[in-house]
Amino acid sequence: MAEYVLETRKLSKEFKGFSAVKDLNLQVERGHIHALIGPNGAGKTTVFNLLTKFLTPTTGTILFKGIDVTREKPADIALRGVIRSFQISAVFPNLTPLENVRLALQRATGTSYHFWRSDRCLDKLAGRAMELLDSVGLAEFSGEITGELAYGRKRALEIATTLALEPELMLLDEPTQGMGAEDVYKITTLVKQASVNRSILMIEHNLKVVATLADRITVLQRGAILAEGPYAEVSQDPRVLEAYMGVHP
Repeated sequence: MAEYVLETRKLSKEFKGFSAVKDLNLQVERGHIHALIGPNGAGKTTVFNLLTKFLTPTTGTILFKGIDVTREKPADIALRGVIRSFQISAVFPNLTPLENVRLALQRATGTSYHFWRSDRCLDKLAGRAMELLDSVGLAEFSGEITGELAYGRKRALEIATTLALEPELMLLDEPTQGMGAEDVYKITTLVKQASVNRSILMIEHNLKVVATLADRITVLQRGAILAEGPYAEVSQDPRVLEAYMGVHP
């Protein structure tokens, strides 16, 4: 068994001579919550796009559970158990939360393209869908229209649909972005619950969330690793204070 669930070796991405990611050596340990932080433009989202194959690396290698997946397609990465959320909530607004989660469960069963079958064939998935909705505090909203839910509940629903795909590694892109303190607390709790028996790599600007959740932190600056380690160590690094928090040592 590979030491790391995810590893990159000298991963780089250039856009017409501009290096968005430079020689990135990232290791995500099994069962850990690993936070990727840094100022705007540091290359965090580009890293996520490389890991999920929305972008092709210029150079370098991506390993998932010790297997080279550098040239695989996005669908192949997802089938391996690497599931990503986005900064903007990616749920179907005109469906109910129950229907959203049920669709994710349907994909996991391999019946997503059985268009000729009655939707009653999905009834058997309703029990598990309700379990997932209950786990994120949305059971009572299962029949509402998703587009009418509060923003924090939409993000909670996205976590439920992600969990429905039974990911081995969850990539969470700014899960608490744009939330008030109450919703931030709820999502932080949900992410902690979701980390049981799986690994999480997350981009997050809220340092209180990072301090609460992350086992390890990687700080990016201009596409390269500036510092790495536990929060207590990284948060006191003079380079991080200057580059990320605007505090001069």
